[in-house]
Amino acid sequence: MNAKVRLGEFLQTRRSQLQPEDLGIPGYGERRRVPGLRREELASLAGVSVSYYTRLEQGQSLNASPQVLDAIARALRLEEAERLHLHDLARSSATGTGRGRRAAAERVTEATGQLLEALAHVPAIVTGRRSDVLAWNRLGHALFAGHLDPGAPDRPADRPNMARLVFLDAHTRDLYADWPAKARAVVGNLRLVAGRHPDDTALHALVGELSSKSADFASMWADHRVTACAVATYEMRHPLVGPLTVTQQTLTQGLGRDQGQNIVVATTEADSTARTALALLDQVTPQHDPVRQGIRAGSR
Repeated sequence: MNAKVRLGEFLQTRRSQLQPEDLGIPGYGERRRVPGLRREELASLAGVSVSYYTRLEQGQSLNASPQVLDAIARALRLEEAERLHLHDLARSSATGTGRGRRAAAERVTEATGQLLEALAHVPAIVTGRRSDVLAWNRLGHALFAGHLDPGAPDRPADRPNMARLVFLDAHTRDLYADWPAKARAVVGNLRLVAGRHPDDTALHALVGELSSKSADFASMWADHRVTACAVATYEMRHPLVGPLTVTQQTLTQGLGRDQGQNIVVATTEADSTARTALALLDQVTPQHDPVRQGIRAGSR
């Protein structure tokens, strides 16, 4: 799918999700043939002509200014992550960027490895741009994927992918009491990355694979929601230590469009049953070498 189509689909989908009455647009009880706002209504809210907005939605206007895009974002009531995603899509549409670039294999940086090592007593994993697991510490492996080979991140061809695990792995699906919330967060983050890196062939292949193998993923992907996964609280159901509530925090390495590797850390409230459960998990999880799985191979 080219950049123009992605931009048009994003605008159409978000426009269809807005109700006229929520924006103070009188409907007078009329029956609408399509859900959401009409193009002329959105154009009026954004302060642009209907013909201009129509061309933009159809991929025929390739030079939308940042000011116009921000006006459309306000009319669509986009959140900040969604506004930035709109700018990414428009930029790709204007430059004609498309698929075709094979990205270099991702490696854990030395600085990221040092940070992961410092988090030895907290579950932590390092994920790449496409949510591949580049490394994890012992507790991170035990909490998120204890059923997998702890040495898998050492082998690029065998690296687990968190998006695949959430949608295609029964163990991971069962980990989350509110699985749809976790799944939507995963899809929303992939949407952001796809907008930022439209020429990433491996990312497009991952989206295609998940769309064909998971009806849930295909439906959520078609919704065009985007989510910046910074902090989220999840109720987990671990097979060894039972239920526990964790706060997953994503620490992003890099700035702006250069964001790549993330460290996902799971924390718990002090003196909570979840903190006790993690302590128990630490005790029952066997030691393995190296402590920082994925660092030794990834940093070569």
